[in-house]
Amino acid sequence: MGFPKVIFRIVENKSCPLYTYGDAFSLTGISIPIANKTENTFVTTAIVDYPAEKNICKILNGDLAKIIIQYERGDKIPVCMISCSGCTGSIKLEHSQGDKKIQTGGEQTISNEIGSIMHVLSDFAFFKHIDDEHLDTVVSFFELVKYKAGDLIIKKGDPGGHFYIIVEGSVNVLNDAGIIISKLNKGEVFGEMSLICNDAVNATIQVVTPTSILHIDQRNFKKILDRYPSIQLFFSRLMAERLKASNKIRAEDLSSGMIGNLAEIPPEALFQTLNVNNKTGILTITELNGGTARFSFRQGALIKAKYGKYVGDVAFYQILKEDSGRFRFTPGIPPEDFEIPEIGFFMKLLMEGMRKLDEGRVKKIN
Repeated sequence: MGFPKVIFRIVENKSCPLYTYGDAFSLTGISIPIANKTENTFVTTAIVDYPAEKNICKILNGDLAKIIIQYERGDKIPVCMISCSGCTGSIKLEHSQGDKKIQTGGEQTISNEIGSIMHVLSDFAFFKHIDDEHLDTVVSFFELVKYKAGDLIIKKGDPGGHFYIIVEGSVNVLNDAGIIISKLNKGEVFGEMSLICNDAVNATIQVVTPTSILHIDQRNFKKILDRYPSIQLFFSRLMAERLKASNKIRAEDLSSGMIGNLAEIPPEALFQTLNVNNKTGILTITELNGGTARFSFRQGALIKAKYGKYVGDVAFYQILKEDSGRFRFTPGIPPEDFEIPEIGFFMKLLMEGMRKLDEGRVKKIN
């Protein structure tokens, strides 16, 4: 049984000292005749071609040679995970016949630079919400960009366009006056609020030290949210942490029955504040085109919603369209409302509402 030429490519690299993501190894088998007294017999010898200017690894050579032996026995050519006994590194290889490039499952292949840091990315909070089998696919939607100290990545008031993950380095979050609000480091993210809520960027981000950042545009951001619902849990927790920090004073005012205007606090931000701070009470909004709206919350969960002729989730979606109106939050709900089931998981309601809002805007343009 002849052994076909097979190309093995590294698709995962964990601290291998010799090779990098994307390195390709050609494996072929040559049958050498061995004469004896009765008949000619053959033995298959493995030949491995290594990437140019790369050293030969005896452990890898031996493991690839075993594949030929297994193939001769009738086994399929496997996808290989090579864990070297001589060092702490390991690599995963996938194969293709000829020189066909292996695809990772996303819309593009992972660049060599991103591939070489896959072992780092898997430890980030964002990527921990992705199953190992889908990690390469999700990462393939991102691009890696490098910034110098002092560079402005985004400015407050700019239209939101990307979601960012810091791979190396650090950035400062600045307010209108250029004062540092906070600092973000390796593994932390920014830009998600402007994409989820379709708002302008609410802070300026400036690079502190030379920094490498993964970013993804809005179209692909929505694709991975739709395909991998577990990511929604990450953003739900992240938004809770961010809003608890930035809206602490606002939340205290709301719990006392604050009166405000939607022109200053858009509906999505108002609802998120009540949700992440686990508020219980009734939100009443007046001076709306469709009449008065009332929304009941129990420990942050939306349990009642009415806006004009609309009720339930439809009323929630409709209120997101409003950009003016007076609101008041009154703490407390009737005892019987403590048994009412929530209308739906808040993050899912919010994302669906923003999607519908986007569709409405596109229809108006067309």
